[in-house]
Amino acid sequence: MMMRQLVLLVVCVLAIPVTARAELSEAALWQALRDGGKVVIFRHAIAPGGGDPEGFRVDDCATQRNLNDQGREQARRIGASFRENGVTVSRVLSSQWCRSLDTARLAFVEPEPFPPLNSFFAGRGDRNQQTEDTRAVIAGYTGPGTLVMVSHQVNITALTSIFPASGEGVVLRPAKGSDAGFEVLGRLRIGD
Repeated sequence: MMMRQLVLLVVCVLAIPVTARAELSEAALWQALRDGGKVVIFRHAIAPGGGDPEGFRVDDCATQRNLNDQGREQARRIGASFRENGVTVSRVLSSQWCRSLDTARLAFVEPEPFPPLNSFFAGRGDRNQQTEDTRAVIAGYTGPGTLVMVSHQVNITALTSIFPASGEGVVLRPAKGSDAGFEVLGRLRIGD
């Protein structure tokens, strides 16, 4: 079963169109975020394992894979880095999975649950529809400040062709005229 999921993931990744990338330096990324009107989509902080256990229920954290102590500390460092760098976060959207909600809460504020950010790993959701719904929110964001999204590796990879580490953020500049609806400015790794 696990090999089949891995093969499916590789096939999905290879089918993803590559988005425009600027790959700014870390200093330039922080400046872009201070300037506002950007989006950062984070993979939730460290939650050991993969997927979710049998009996998973979105409304019961006890049935899910959750942040460990290291993940909770990583989430706090993400928020501290935004504050230290003077980034105004105007809105926080999150997957309904507990590890994403907890990452958002520990780093920023109580997030707005946004179902398109829910994991679609192992057929749990609708990859295409969720990706398009997320893309539309990103393309339409104008600020003020920065929009933060907290999601899952599969969602971010489907959207950007990037395979993020736990707690890694991908900084996006909305661009309505582009095929992707955004340009990738670079990756933020905070507190690895």
